[in-house]
Amino acid sequence: VKIFAPNIEQRDVVNHLKGIPTEEKRNVLVESARLARGNIQDLAELKASEFDAVIFPGGFGVAKNLCSWAVDGKNCSVNEHVNATLQAFHSAKKPIGLCCISPVLAAKVFPGCEVTVGQDKNVDGRFPDAETASAIAELGCKHICKNVNESHVDKANKIVTTCAFMCKAPLHEIFDGIGTMVQEVLKLA
Repeated sequence: VKIFAPNIEQRDVVNHLKGIPTEEKRNVLVESARLARGNIQDLAELKASEFDAVIFPGGFGVAKNLCSWAVDGKNCSVNEHVNATLQAFHSAKKPIGLCCISPVLAAKVFPGCEVTVGQDKNVDGRFPDAETASAIAELGCKHICKNVNESHVDKANKIVTTCAFMCKAPLHEIFDGIGTMVQEVLKLA
């Protein structure tokens, strides 16, 4: 297992204690290295031929830094190295795992694919970002409704997705869904 991140400036930096943006500037690769405890490489160096699969975590950083979904929604652009990585694994018919908001990357890069970000309706207040499913459909992809502890496998494209924190759920349910996504990626590898 190796960890990669793009060597780019973050769109913004948020003071999570106060919940407000700061004037501070940070680099995505440097910040990712902090989280990964330094064992990380520039995404530009990733070679799909050296790996059996790729998994993209989710989070607001994906929507702000790996693409511009947070600002532009379905009209977003995808970072060139993220796009190249997705294309390389897809072309090599190697599995791609995506969780939380990151399934929008596949929806943007692979029109016609199937993904899930949970439900397409805000069921019991658990899916506050349910409109993301509609945006995925508007991109020409099929959104598959799944519960937080499930994943969806698009066998034709070898794309496995789960909603993770797109659902307001107990951590153990989110953990279970991510676990099923990882297991399905490994089965396809």
